[in-house]
Amino acid sequence: MKAITVIPGQKNSIHFVSDAPDPQPGPGEALVRVLRVGLCGTDAEISEGLYGEAPGGSSYLILGHENFGVVESVGSDVKGIKPGDYVVASVRRPCTECFNCLHGRADLCTSGHYTERGIKGRHGYMAEHYCESPDFLFKIDRSIREIGVLLEPMTIVEKGVAEALEIQKRLPAKPRTALVMGAGPVGLLAAAALRVRDLETQVVSREPDTDARAQIAKAMGCVYRSVETTPLDQLGRQISAPDIILECTGSSAVGFAAMQMLAADGILCLLSVTGGDKTELVHAAEINRELVLRNNVVFGSVNASPTHYRLAIRALKAVEKKWPGVLARLITNRLPWTDYAQWFNRQVQGIKSTLEIAG
Repeated sequence: MKAITVIPGQKNSIHFVSDAPDPQPGPGEALVRVLRVGLCGTDAEISEGLYGEAPGGSSYLILGHENFGVVESVGSDVKGIKPGDYVVASVRRPCTECFNCLHGRADLCTSGHYTERGIKGRHGYMAEHYCESPDFLFKIDRSIREIGVLLEPMTIVEKGVAEALEIQKRLPAKPRTALVMGAGPVGLLAAAALRVRDLETQVVSREPDTDARAQIAKAMGCVYRSVETTPLDQLGRQISAPDIILECTGSSAVGFAAMQMLAADGILCLLSVTGGDKTELVHAAEINRELVLRNNVVFGSVNASPTHYRLAIRALKAVEKKWPGVLARLITNRLPWTDYAQWFNRQVQGIKSTLEIAG
């Protein structure tokens, strides 16, 4: 089987192989042919040797966690999935130790002994085929098959939004306004998830107003503001304080700035992981004082549960129905998977890139 692999911890070890073992499905598994995978910063960081963990007994890790495929065959014990179904497989697998994992919430694992496809201890989806239990497969309607590869990042968004709205239930009033920091793929998906819930949504990012990202945000009814023309500290004084902020930039400085932009009783969800070891100078006392006096909530969110996969499928369908084709505009580069090096060598620009593995 062909696959794209890395040796975790070894920089520039990524390579294309033709002799990876063919997966052999058991009676309770489906064999899935991979159609495409999405590329994200996690894949790049693993390729750079920053982290990643090969499965036990393997010297390499097959990359890829954002996926979309079609079922080729099913075992005799499989129910609910049939050949020809489009599917997306979830990323994280539970440990056998913590209470949350044992109750279906591997996204909230407390032991740290979970595994993740294409990231930690389990092969990913940059391969021709994989085997999986139906417990971790989610069927995709044909109506959204062109954007099905966006499901995994949309689950991250849906978890953050769902938890923010759950926290907001402490108040008699419903949230009306939202702000998304960043207009990358996750930021634009966050804007879509908020707009489809009819929240008045603003998107703040560094790209100019003429950029494709800004046009996608505006096509969904968002107000777009560029820090290229108005610095973030000035924007904070110009826009109305939002009830909910989703931070999707990967910048710790932006995260702290967002804390000071919240409305009273507002909620900030941090959806991006900041890398590096840069030190930021912040007004800690002022930030702490305002968070307390305004009854604000700041929380982080990562990965997703089966519930969030189902919510994400519903969200993609709702967005596609309300603004047909708008999310497909996020996918600006569909690369043959043999050209993977173009993306990993930073030769590809655009919003979202995918590797096309099978037609």
